[in-house]
Amino acid sequence: MTLIKWDPFRDFGGFERRVHAAFGELSSRDALDSSSASWSPVVEVFERGDDLVIRAEVPGVRREEIELRVENDTLTLQGERKREIDEEGGKTYRSERAYGAFMRRFTLPTTVDSSKISATHKDGVLELVLPKAESSKPRRLEIQAA
Repeated sequence: MTLIKWDPFRDFGGFERRVHAAFGELSSRDALDSSSASWSPVVEVFERGDDLVIRAEVPGVRREEIELRVENDTLTLQGERKREIDEEGGKTYRSERAYGAFMRRFTLPTTVDSSKISATHKDGVLELVLPKAESSKPRRLEIQAA
C-alpha cells in the first residue's frame, strides 16, 4: 500500500476554474487580459509626524494625466493609464496589465487642512501630504497661579 501525503489545497485551483466555468465568469487573470478591464491604484495611508500621507501606485501614468481635486471634504484622485501601442506593429502575446480610467475618493478627516495639501510624483508613485490643521495639533497648556 502506497501512502500519499494529503494536501488540502491541491485541488483548489481546479475547483475555482470549475465554479467560474459553471457560472460563466472569467477568472481574475482572464479579466486582466482584456483591454477594457478597469483598475484602481493601490494606496497606503499613514501618518508621518504632523501629516497624513497617501501614497498611490500609478505606474505608466504621467504626472500631467493625473487630476487631484478637493471638494466638500473629499479628495478625488483621477486619471487614465493608456495602452502603449507598439509602433512596429508587433504582436502582443500576453498582457496582464490593466488599462483605462481610474478614480479613487478619500473622505478627509476634520483634522486635515485641505488648503495646504501637496503632491509629488516620482517613479510611478504619487505621494500626497495632508497637513493637520493647527487647531487639531496637540499643544501644551500653561497652568496659571490663582
